[in-house]
Amino acid sequence: MALDFKEFFDKYAAVINEADQVFNTVRARYAENVRCEKGCSDCCHALFDLTLVEALFLNTAFGARFKGKERNQVLTRADEADRLVHRLKREAYKAVQEGKNAQDILLEMAKVRVRCPLLDDEGLCVMYDVRPVTCRIYGVPTAIGGEAHTCGRSAFEKGKAYPTVYLDRIQDRLYALSHELSASLGSRYKGLGEVLVPVSLALLTEYSEDYLGLTKPKAEAKAPASAGDAKAVAKSSLAAKLAAGKGKKNLAECSGCSPETKQGGCAGCAPKSFTIGQAPARPARKPAAKKPAAKETAKPVASETAKSTAKKPAAAAKKPVAAQKAAKSDAAKKAKG
Repeated sequence: MALDFKEFFDKYAAVINEADQVFNTVRARYAENVRCEKGCSDCCHALFDLTLVEALFLNTAFGARFKGKERNQVLTRADEADRLVHRLKREAYKAVQEGKNAQDILLEMAKVRVRCPLLDDEGLCVMYDVRPVTCRIYGVPTAIGGEAHTCGRSAFEKGKAYPTVYLDRIQDRLYALSHELSASLGSRYKGLGEVLVPVSLALLTEYSEDYLGLTKPKAEAKAPASAGDAKAVAKSSLAAKLAAGKGKKNLAECSGCSPETKQGGCAGCAPKSFTIGQAPARPARKPAAKKPAAKETAKPVASETAKSTAKKPAAAAKKPVAAQKAAKSDAAKKAKG
């Protein structure tokens, strides 16, 4: 059965168009700072991953465009790149298990140069028109997880504020779209919408029904009649959550948090620009909500307990007086005797 992802590819195309508009707007305003030009492939040696919808889109376009010898050449480069990426990620994971600081590892990984398999011998992208969002935004100021970034070859200066692209917001939209796609398929893999893969693996993978979790395991081959109903329920349920602003990367609906509580913060939290070399200013936290009445009613109980315990020393203080009376009584009896 041929899988049709057109509905989701159209939505993804809308995200791509917005990214292009943002990039072109910044470049038009800061033409002397943006140094992107044909032949520059600095961003084609970065290590980054694609969401499910991006990977499917790129894989589908690649399959339709490349055949025979040209296809094999790209896949050979993809295999080489994927082996390197796999080794780097395995080493990073091992370092984390050994107690190394995760942030330091991420900084090291950001410096790693992995040649994109879509880059030909002349340094040109063979699928430039369908390149991922990350490739489209590279070259203008960005912020990821509250950290400022810009291309090393650009002329954006430290200490100055520029319009900024918050990639976390774009990433949240891609995650939401990937979750929606996964739910519409009725995949048996609950984590399918969370899958992240490098460009190399996106090209090498065969996104078959089995890979996407559309076929039933042999042990579950019985009772296929309910599959359609489950699929419809999953789709409508997730669609409702997404419409309400939920379900994005398993993040809860916004409740007035500040950027440090969630990677990238919410769409309305982060400022519109930042000073290169510094993290964006964080908005003030909202005052904490008052405790519910149920908890407040517990206070008198605690107070009464404190009072009752406070009386104990007083009761104890009376004991010496009683002892004195008893002693006087004994003394009087002796005197009479």
